[in-house]
Amino acid sequence: MSEFLTVLSGSLVGFSLGLIGGGGSILAVPLLLYVVGVPDPHVAIGTSALAVAANAFANLAQHARAGTVKWPCAATFAASGVVGAFAGSSLGKAVDGESLLFLFALVMVVVGVSMLRSRGNEGDPTVRIDKTIAVRLIGIGFLTGAVSGFFGIGGGFLIVPGLLLGSGMAVLNAIGSSLFSVGAFGLTTAANYALSGLVDWTVAGLFIAGGVVGGFAGMRAAVGLSTRKGALTQVFAGVLFAVAAYMLYRNAGALSLF
Repeated sequence: MSEFLTVLSGSLVGFSLGLIGGGGSILAVPLLLYVVGVPDPHVAIGTSALAVAANAFANLAQHARAGTVKWPCAATFAASGVVGAFAGSSLGKAVDGESLLFLFALVMVVVGVSMLRSRGNEGDPTVRIDKTIAVRLIGIGFLTGAVSGFFGIGGGFLIVPGLLLGSGMAVLNAIGSSLFSVGAFGLTTAANYALSGLVDWTVAGLFIAGGVVGGFAGMRAAVGLSTRKGALTQVFAGVLFAVAAYMLYRNAGALSLF
């Protein structure tokens, strides 16, 4: 039953990612904790980071074939972000598990709000990296990587606007390019947690397998439901708010630690 629940949870994350895009991976940690039954929050975060990285690189290959990845910008952002992810994940391992989950729930609320905001400027699809853009990407990348590493999340909801702010590229290019950083940050975080024995490799393998199947189904469903994507995003944001409320309730004792 545990193996089935792990594959099913991975499928749900993969399906949500394929259906509505960024933000779906943030459900990985609560699913591992409350559905799969991983007892240690730090193990759930380390295992989730590995699964997120694998799914991101799988999706990156599809965007690369479509030519939507701005590789110089993506590599610059990811390089500084990896340093931030290592620093953030090192700090996250040192934080009490209950406090970490409480803060994680607050981040879920932020993700939900960001998903409800419509994207404005479509950006410039012909933008090329220069010294000014590189400096901005390095600074924003480090901060984004630190947040991603601390919480063990993909961070796509931060990376996409970070790439837009730093380079002015088109939204479609930012989405494709962000997957390189999501994978790099997740891999860095997972490696850092693995060094401390905080990754469950069996659970990670089952979760990734489920995510591949769910992602394929989600992408196919997205084609048929493309006209309702806005409504689906609103529903998903509502799910995030509900899960965040549950996590805040479960970890309310962390307030006394602040």
